[in-house]
Amino acid sequence: MSGEMDKPLISRRLVDSDGSLAEAPSDAPKVGILGSGDFARSLVTRLLGSGFSVVVGSRNPKRTAGLFPSGAQVTFQAEAVDSPDVIFVAMFREHYSSLCGLSDQLAGKILVDVSNPTEQEHFRHHESNAEYLASLFPTCTVVKAFNVISAWTLQSGPRDGNRQVPICSDHPEAKRAVSEMVQAMGFMPVDMGSLVSAREVEAMPLRLLPGWKVPALLALGLFAFFYVYNFIRDVLQPYVRDGKSKFYKLPVSVVNTTLPCVAYVLLSLVYLPGVLAAALQLRRGTKYRRFPDWLDHWLQHRKQIGLLSFFCAALHALYSFCLPLSRVNRYEVVNLAIKQVLANKSHLWIEEEVWRMEIYLSLGVLALGTLSLLAITSLPSIANSLNWKEFSFVQSTLGFIALVLSTLHTLTYGWTRAFEDSHYKFYLPPTFTLTLLVPCVVILAKGLFLLPCFSRRLSRIRRGWEKDGGVKFTLPTDHALAQKTSHV
Repeated sequence: MSGEMDKPLISRRLVDSDGSLAEAPSDAPKVGILGSGDFARSLVTRLLGSGFSVVVGSRNPKRTAGLFPSGAQVTFQAEAVDSPDVIFVAMFREHYSSLCGLSDQLAGKILVDVSNPTEQEHFRHHESNAEYLASLFPTCTVVKAFNVISAWTLQSGPRDGNRQVPICSDHPEAKRAVSEMVQAMGFMPVDMGSLVSAREVEAMPLRLLPGWKVPALLALGLFAFFYVYNFIRDVLQPYVRDGKSKFYKLPVSVVNTTLPCVAYVLLSLVYLPGVLAAALQLRRGTKYRRFPDWLDHWLQHRKQIGLLSFFCAALHALYSFCLPLSRVNRYEVVNLAIKQVLANKSHLWIEEEVWRMEIYLSLGVLALGTLSLLAITSLPSIANSLNWKEFSFVQSTLGFIALVLSTLHTLTYGWTRAFEDSHYKFYLPPTFTLTLLVPCVVILAKGLFLLPCFSRRLSRIRRGWEKDGGVKFTLPTDHALAQKTSHV
């Protein structure tokens, strides 16, 4: 919805006046609400601002009337359910049984369940709150909706990240009526099917970043591996071989060496599944067969992996800026100056090292800038302003450019060190040589797919051509599996 629905309902004008909304027109559609909690009050505010007439049912209307806007009618529960056809049940599950005395008056009406169970209640009960409400009132039509919307969102207005309102019910007409209300309130209804799906809908607010679990574990695993690897090479090896204590490197230096490795590998893992998917489509000669589950899940987690890559790269930049401020760096600069004086060298200038560091820093800044652009365009508010071609260009073409720049940045850092025996500590190769493995495979594969013999065939397959000449569509029997299927 556009226009006034995007604006907060709480304005300076309302605060300066009596803090209430104007009286709803007499011909406005009437909605009932059972409950007087925070969510019920926010729901009343939103409904009144969307042009509805609201009547609130409370067990103690005299005490709760002052909590609601003056545009809402606050009365007893029995009176509140008489005239409205749609009634929001904004109560906890344990209070549903208190409404059984209103069964005759609620017969034939639409009950919208907006409640959410706690995590313990969700696992303890075998049925959702909406299904339990439907079992108590078999003569009513129960719809599950608005449970993923917070009270603050109802008052301040919908935003890009929380516009969707999942709706489920066994009655299509009831879903359609509630969907129209959702749209009138400035939100976007999403049909989740029958009331059996209410358990899944009620589990949504209980999940904490469900799409980030695997990428976060992957990033932590890579960080632990590279941190231990750098610790063995940069701290343990000098201590064992020469008796030098360099444990002071653990908080900053080793971390700063580890972060770019993690960022670089994560960025390559964003584009590796696309390469595997393209190879699989070329081998099968069709795009209509599902990918294996592991590849399908990998494709769905690319956004989170990319954002974690940007996070590690940004931390690496901050750590690098802080290195000149560290006491260790100051001591090393003073020691280098003393050695230069003792060696009677008035001028210390290595042309090759100067060029290497200049190119290395420039490529690093360009790679971080391109990666920042990818991270920004992944935000819903930015992505919604781009058409598909623009979004694909940024995420695909510029993303591959960021990977190439990161590879050049790493190669410039390594320079000729990979060929020097002194950099193989404990017979372990330099860390940057390990990080180059996956990105180089991705870059070579991408370059291979640009050859006409592969690019033309892949383009035809993705436009619908099949090797066998017949398209056979198969629908997954599992509804949850159909929701998780990725598209390349």
